[in-house]
Amino acid sequence: MITVAVVDDHGVVRDGLAGVIAAQPDMEVVATAADGGEAVEVCRSTSPDVVLMDLEMPVKDGIEATREILAHAPTTAVLVLTSFSDRRRIMGALDAGAVGYLLKDASADDVVRGIRSAAEGGSPLDPRAARSLLEAKSAPDPLAGVSPREREVFGLLLDGMPNKLIARRLGISEKTVKSHLTSIFREIGVTDRVQAILWAERQGLRSRLAE
Repeated sequence: MITVAVVDDHGVVRDGLAGVIAAQPDMEVVATAADGGEAVEVCRSTSPDVVLMDLEMPVKDGIEATREILAHAPTTAVLVLTSFSDRRRIMGALDAGAVGYLLKDASADDVVRGIRSAAEGGSPLDPRAARSLLEAKSAPDPLAGVSPREREVFGLLLDGMPNKLIARRLGISEKTVKSHLTSIFREIGVTDRVQAILWAERQGLRSRLAE
């Protein structure tokens, strides 16, 4: 029996998915959650085999919830089910540890097959998500001239951290943080934080800078 938690902030969607899953002879819905924070809590108490995870939710989004769930239960398989097919969200979800990525226009049968695949160790991907990943791999790295440490600094900047907190997080001085940012800005052709954030969004990189 595959135990499943369903996470979605829309009650109709959540109940519909739970009904489809509960109707399967080899599946059991052990929990539902309406936001990412609740998802983390119910997964800790029920330890499902598979979490069917929405991304855009109040309190805590699906990507952060995925990270927290897997930090507590690394063998849980998180399968994203969302309306968004942009590269940033796909990469963000997979980087957080999700094993698969499906879109909400998938059929009920596709979702059920995806859950079974995730439970068996597979990586179910919507064809559009797979295509986006292939395009990302074939595209040149726009941060090729940026060092691993600079990527860390840049990623924390994009998380909204001021220089002082970046320095504290990485164990370096504020002066060093400023030096890294100056180097990054020069490399990508921007002059300030706002321009850097917009540049990262255009490149679809915001979810990948911590790599």
